[in-house]
Amino acid sequence: MTATSDWVKSDRQRERERLLRRRSIRSGSIATVSTVLVIVLLVWGVTASPGWPRVRETFFDPEQFAKALPDVLSGFLLNVKIFLIAEPLVLVVGLLVALVRNLRASVFFPLRALAIAYTDLFRGVPTILVIYLVGFGLPALDLQGVPTDLATLGVIALTLSYGAYVAEVFRAGIDSVHPSQIAAARSLGLSHGRTMRHVVLPQAVRRVVPPLLNDFVSLQKDTALVATIGPLEALRQAQIHAASTFNYTPYLVGALLFILLTIPLARFTDYLAARSQRRRGQ
Repeated sequence: MTATSDWVKSDRQRERERLLRRRSIRSGSIATVSTVLVIVLLVWGVTASPGWPRVRETFFDPEQFAKALPDVLSGFLLNVKIFLIAEPLVLVVGLLVALVRNLRASVFFPLRALAIAYTDLFRGVPTILVIYLVGFGLPALDLQGVPTDLATLGVIALTLSYGAYVAEVFRAGIDSVHPSQIAAARSLGLSHGRTMRHVVLPQAVRRVVPPLLNDFVSLQKDTALVATIGPLEALRQAQIHAASTFNYTPYLVGALLFILLTIPLARFTDYLAARSQRRRGQ
């Protein structure tokens, strides 16, 4: 008698797969039709409104769009630069503050108190006020070594503001690691620093990647707030064009540029969150 390695699906398995394919196709078709219907109704409702011609002229002027695009795009590159510099600084500040808040020895109480005061202060003050205070307050001190470049001051303000939020994200990730793992590491002779470095932080960082990316989506948008202290970034360039033409289409240009950057990052965040849930079996 010969044995064969070929595996043949049963009739029941083939029928089950056929039903699943039909259900998937039907669900996709219903979702597509309902989405198209909603979009058509929204477009019709907006364009049929009495004030639509005025709105189209003020916000959707193709000629003004083409004129503003080069300058707004040039300013948007400054937004991207500010974001790329501020992001790693926020990570470093947030991680250091989170680690300080987890120091339990009595001798570190002043540092813990300072870290708590920092997070409470900068989470409580709106980001735009932090930008005002840093952008106008630091140069007014007239101290040697204090930067005067407006973009640099904007990076400092965003780092201080978002560092407080990211610190709490890191702290939540550290606290989510089960105490038994820390006890096991210490029983093997690892110091507190080695335990944090080799046992706690690798797990904590993996768990907080999705919320961190959400914070960075917000950070990318909030780089536009730096316009309040003067740098010629995207929002400021749009303001200049709008003020000279009394047309708000340049703001639409800036909005589209931010959307093109933030949506891929948001979808990547959703993907990482879904993958994390699958790994946990949820």
